[in-house]
Amino acid sequence: MVTLETPRLVLRRWREEDVAPMAAIHADPEVMRWIRDGSVRDEQQTRRGIEAWESEWESQGFGLFALELRSTGELAGFTGLSVPHFLPEVMPAVEVGWRLGRSHWGQGLATEAAAAAVRFGFEERGLERIVSIAQVGNDASERIMTKLGMRPVRETVSPAGGRRVRVFELSSDRYVTTKR
Repeated sequence: MVTLETPRLVLRRWREEDVAPMAAIHADPEVMRWIRDGSVRDEQQTRRGIEAWESEWESQGFGLFALELRSTGELAGFTGLSVPHFLPEVMPAVEVGWRLGRSHWGQGLATEAAAAAVRFGFEERGLERIVSIAQVGNDASERIMTKLGMRPVRETVSPAGGRRVRVFELSSDRYVTTKR
């Protein structure tokens, strides 16, 4: 089972006890503001999401990690790799994504976690490129993408939520030349 560690975080697979804290994150309208149509999710929807994320681990060899604070063991959210089926025009692709509870915003945790997921994708899974997709206006996510070395490659409308999105991309070649 894959586990990654950064100075402040443990990126690990999902556990039953993660459902309630992740559901609390999903219940926050401000967290969900930039996700699909902005709807919050309840505990049952969160459970189904976690089951789907775990299934992707089994079928793809990568997935979304539960994001745990090393100092307290608290679930902060998720980060990791997934196939962005919701945006068929970028396929085939693997996307790096993240979602953190509001109390964990502004501390660099999403960048730290996403950088570990990107490294895992390129160095452990041999991916050729990784994309990241954010709704237009989600400047915080776009800043993270830029810190990861990604560049914007297109703007389009997501069929999943009907909102404008910007697609960023990082190739394995560029990753090798820019990694620190």
